[in-house]
Amino acid sequence: MNGTFSSLLLLLAVAVILVWLFRRIKLPAILAYLVAGIIAGPDVMGWIADPDDYHLVAELGIVLLLFSLGLEFSLPKMIAMRRWVFGLGAAQVLGSLLIFLLIAFIWLDEWAASLAIAGALALSSTAVVIKQLKESAQTSTRRGQMSVAILLFQDIAVVPLLIIIPLLASDDGNIGTTLLFALAKGAAVIAVLMTIGKWVLPYLFKEIAKQRTDELFVLATLLVALVAGGMTHIFGLSMALGAFLAGMMLGESQYKHQLEADIRPFRDILMGLFFTTIGMQLQLYGFVQNFHWILLALVIMAVIKIALISSVARFMGERDEDAWGSGISLFQMGEFGFVIVALASTHGLLSKEIVTSMIGIGVLSMAMTPIIIHRLKPLVNLVVRHPDPLVDIEKQRTTGSEGLENQVLICGFGRVGQTMSRFLDAEGITHIAVDNDPMRVQEAVAGGARVYFGDSARKDILRAVGAETVDLIIISFADDLRALDVLKELRQLNPDAYIIVRSKDDMRLTQLQEAGASQVVPDTLEASLMLISHVLNRSGIPIRRILARLDKERRNHYGEMHGFFQGSETDMDPELSDKLEFLKALTLPEGAWAIGKRIDELDWDKHQVQLKALRRDDEEFPEPDSDTELESQDVVLLMGKPRYVEAAERWLLEG
Repeated sequence: MNGTFSSLLLLLAVAVILVWLFRRIKLPAILAYLVAGIIAGPDVMGWIADPDDYHLVAELGIVLLLFSLGLEFSLPKMIAMRRWVFGLGAAQVLGSLLIFLLIAFIWLDEWAASLAIAGALALSSTAVVIKQLKESAQTSTRRGQMSVAILLFQDIAVVPLLIIIPLLASDDGNIGTTLLFALAKGAAVIAVLMTIGKWVLPYLFKEIAKQRTDELFVLATLLVALVAGGMTHIFGLSMALGAFLAGMMLGESQYKHQLEADIRPFRDILMGLFFTTIGMQLQLYGFVQNFHWILLALVIMAVIKIALISSVARFMGERDEDAWGSGISLFQMGEFGFVIVALASTHGLLSKEIVTSMIGIGVLSMAMTPIIIHRLKPLVNLVVRHPDPLVDIEKQRTTGSEGLENQVLICGFGRVGQTMSRFLDAEGITHIAVDNDPMRVQEAVAGGARVYFGDSARKDILRAVGAETVDLIIISFADDLRALDVLKELRQLNPDAYIIVRSKDDMRLTQLQEAGASQVVPDTLEASLMLISHVLNRSGIPIRRILARLDKERRNHYGEMHGFFQGSETDMDPELSDKLEFLKALTLPEGAWAIGKRIDELDWDKHQVQLKALRRDDEEFPEPDSDTELESQDVVLLMGKPRYVEAAERWLLEG
């Protein structure tokens, strides 16, 4: 027990250090977990002698990942995706199986071993691909959904492969009967899960939600995901498929966002353990000795899978960009490939050298996947020849401008951009918009809007839509990091334009203003102002006074609205909290260092906090006199970033 605990403790310590280091150098955390597993595994430090001891815990990470993915897919959406799942997915699996089977048979001259190798190579990594698609916000894109559809079919295809391999080893002639029986069981359990998910789970969570107990909600979420996975596992299907079906059923309920938030911490931790177990299985000596063959096999596998997926997708009418993007995303060997290799090795179908090489191919390809997916767009652009977007934009500008000079440029044509366009049209103000969503642009152009396809962070695109000459530019998407890139290019082209930037909140207000924004409009604060205006109006305050008050706040860059009191559900992520300003009410107890000192004696600026108000004897002074002396039981209202507020609290109490 002590040895197991010590080993796990050392593994976690190495994982923490490596994840921190990899994130500092902008590398995916998955690579850190793989390296941690290699270090802790039998071939390096030997802390974990048998990686299979942690296999069950690690597999739970995949279960929770698929459950959270299922929350994003409703049943109607899955039915709509059946063409991809059972068309593209089936073509990929069967085509890859056949090609890899022939290559392996030519090499080994054994059908059983060749089928095991082909089955492992034909499958891609559900865990890595979906995690990276989520992190890079590509799950909702067409290429992302195509990739997910193929992965779903692969999860289904695992079942017959896991049944066939032991039968081949035992020379049992009833393979067909066994397969049909397994498929019948699978169909039955899927029908049961979908029925329960449709009629029982929403009622169950409705009753749980009435109790308003977070612990109960979390426990119920974990129980549902694990029970669903366990049911499919009992009937010979993968646990991940059952969890996905349960999540998909709950994805149609009003609890989907709460479920996703509850499951995320458990999912991420267990997924990390899963990737460390993958790293532990790599035998370094055999990997280094056969690295050239492993690399060659990886390249052959990647070329075949990418070519097959992209060809079938284009044959089905998909765009070249989406076809190649989906193919490149799924080039790797997956986690179920390790299961197949282990099963084949147990039944004596594969030699130790082949098993080592297969694990090496899997680990190396999975380690490369995060980098590949995060750079997917440039890689696709290397393969797909795009028509020059500038030619199209210039042509559209020439034919569609009707000789009018644009007064306004809108960057981003989502819901906010479209609303602004309608109001500008109503007032007869000429404008032009640019958006990087091809489907949205196509629909908008068909509806008569003057919007053109292109990335507004590219200087050549901005120049083509006339950004150099317009007086007013609006960045309408609430993505601060992307807005900073657009601002940089805009200010180089047009230093004098008035640029209004939409922001989700006030976290990067100063940063956007320093980058060149003339006015920043935070969604959260503007929503607060609108609510205030309605409340004041219903309270009988004259409309002129209300408008003057709102105008003052906007001209003051929402100065009185930045600080807020922290709550138990406030997101305290270090990257986010350091950009927010919190309010802190501090009561000065008897003996506090600041008692007896005047307000102007205290160096508030040095400690990077503001004194917003002083409360004494239940009377509040929003702007206390500078010569006011602080007294015992005074309440000082501080505003600043969390770490500065905490430091200022110690300063006022202890000096």
